[in-house]
Amino acid sequence: MGGAVVDDGPQGVKAPDGGWGWAVLTGCFVITGFSYAFPKAVSVFFKELIREFDVGYSDTAWISSILLAMLYGTGPLCSVLVNRFGCRPVMMVGGLFASLGMILASFATKIIHIYLCTGVITGLGLALNFQPSLIMLNRYFSEKRPLANGLAAAGSPVALCCLSPLGQILQYQYGWRGGFLILGGILLNCCACGALMRPLLPPKKTQELEKLSITTEGEKKPKPKKKLLDFSVFKDRGFVIYTLAASIMVLGLFVPPVFVVSYAKTLGYEDTKSALLLTILGLVDMFARPACGVIAGMKWIRPRTVYLFSFAMIFNGFTDLIGSQAKDYAGLVVFCMFFGMSYGMVGALQFEVLMAIVGTEKFSSAIGLVLLMEAMAVLVGPPGAGRLLDATHQYMHVFLLAGCEVTLSALVLALGNFFCISGKRSKDPEVAMTASEKEGLNDPVGVGEDFESEAKPKGQKNGKVSGKETGEMVVKEMGEEHEQNNETSL
Repeated sequence: MGGAVVDDGPQGVKAPDGGWGWAVLTGCFVITGFSYAFPKAVSVFFKELIREFDVGYSDTAWISSILLAMLYGTGPLCSVLVNRFGCRPVMMVGGLFASLGMILASFATKIIHIYLCTGVITGLGLALNFQPSLIMLNRYFSEKRPLANGLAAAGSPVALCCLSPLGQILQYQYGWRGGFLILGGILLNCCACGALMRPLLPPKKTQELEKLSITTEGEKKPKPKKKLLDFSVFKDRGFVIYTLAASIMVLGLFVPPVFVVSYAKTLGYEDTKSALLLTILGLVDMFARPACGVIAGMKWIRPRTVYLFSFAMIFNGFTDLIGSQAKDYAGLVVFCMFFGMSYGMVGALQFEVLMAIVGTEKFSSAIGLVLLMEAMAVLVGPPGAGRLLDATHQYMHVFLLAGCEVTLSALVLALGNFFCISGKRSKDPEVAMTASEKEGLNDPVGVGEDFESEAKPKGQKNGKVSGKETGEMVVKEMGEEHEQNNETSL
């Protein structure tokens, strides 16, 4: 499985779990921060935009909504581009788009120009960076992948804590146009992060073995065409259950952070004190994500990561349900602390579980399809909660609805996995690992001394491998890998 310039990479390349992978992790950390924090950070300019273009708050709120819709809704497009051109070029072009959108928006004369530039162009650029960075992280880490996912996910709260104050400073010093221009320059760092995504290559001895098997075959079999978007992931029950649960989860997951500040204001607290709640939430979230990654990587926990993810969602849902009864500032502070903890757990585990379900080979297509389904829920969730608030004028009902939706998603994931998959899974206790990890076809990168002794076929004579037997061995191993990936479960 996996790591090549395009998704159709050489078979049997083992993740190095370190080395250049830490540089890839750094790039993924920055990209995750930009992707999730930027739509929220742009909101600090809304008052200036309202004054400049004489529009309402709901009109400016569409900027963040379009950004998020592009980030999630273009998932299948990103999958196609990654499978066609590879992660590194897609990310570098995406960085140019993200920067260009903000620079063009600084010259806007109508609010619709900002919709198109910041919302569509910058949103597309961030999407072209976010998804490929996760794909490369999955290729570079195997044993340490839960920790890597947790550290990369921590980029979101860190960037939010940095970009929001920076946006306020830029607005005060240079106005919204100068602020957009400078943020556009900052987004060029996405190109640098894309350059870090160096493709994995197989060891030289593996390449020689493959060439030998090809040349000794009587005739070269035509290579099947690579699917740009692999819909066969829907045949995997684990993937279908995960997609359904994730779509229900996003209906309520993002609602509390949107409304908690307004909730505090209605209780009579001043703006700065109310805004402090999000800072508390972000700080707890920042430490919860890597900590959860460490827990998920434990030997006993990792094969059961799906149940840890279900617990995180139940924890988040019950936090919403209990937090709906908060009547003072102290209650909201406690709510934000527990919500930040559960929110961080969900953020650290959501893509780790998906990687474990579909494996490296199909992850590029799977994440695109999942993000598309989540995009529909993201566009329905917060607006639906807003309508409920308009009808009832009670924040309690909004938090109760969000808690019920997240709790329901946890039950769907846990019960669906237990009843529909666990009873039919294989006897292999390491079912959560991808096929290449289980088979151990090759050495880690940089270690190849014992390759010959580990890969000797039966008919080896005088230390030499016959071409016919080599070809049979390679075909047999690929066939076993294909059988093990037909239906993956946790």
